Amino acid sequence: MHPNVFEEFNAICRSHEVKGDVLEVGATLDDMTLLNLPALRSVRRKIGINKQITGRGPDFEVLLGDANALDRFCEGEFDAVLCNAVLEHDPFFWKTVAEMRRVTRIGGLLVIGAPGFCVLPFEKRPARVLRNLCRLALGAGGDAIAHSTLTLRVHNYPDDYYRFSPSAFRDVFFEGMADVCIKTVLTPPRLIGCGLRAK
Repeated sequence: MHPNVFEEFNAICRSHEVKGDVLEVGATLDDMTLLNLPALRSVRRKIGINKQITGRGPDFEVLLGDANALDRFCEGEFDAVLCNAVLEHDPFFWKTVAEMRRVTRIGGLLVIGAPGFCVLPFEKRPARVLRNLCRLALGAGGDAIAHSTLTLRVHNYPDDYYRFSPSAFRDVFFEGMADVCIKTVLTPPRLIGCGLRAK
């Protein structure tokens, strides 16, 4: 995980003063797992779930399981649910999103990070000259570049299926949630969204 992404998650958790129980979907046992965020030092309980690894961290446990079915957890069990760089690898990401929302308590925090889309510099008005130069120099290839968006490269570990737009975050991941905020971090962009479960 890039340090800027880690810090953005930390800032969100700090600003929401996360306490109580926290779940990380896609948790790992390394230093950059979200369960190691400084803002989570004083929470009551930290649990992670991962399809491939299990084990204990310094003050958390990672359980083996599929986030498409978090049946081992009760509805509203967690004060905060965190997930980064998982949904693009999940062929049924909508099931995982539904489960993360289900296990977040009413008023609890959900934070999701995933690769997204970015407007290329020459899509903005002042750079029309550059777009036209691409078209002239590269023909049809230049036209394709002029109509492209920047996104994170495909990384097939374990598989790589999706990239998401801010609209997907707003209208799918956080639909019906309160105080939704979506930020773009890095280039190519990683989107990080957060919201509070309303009902």
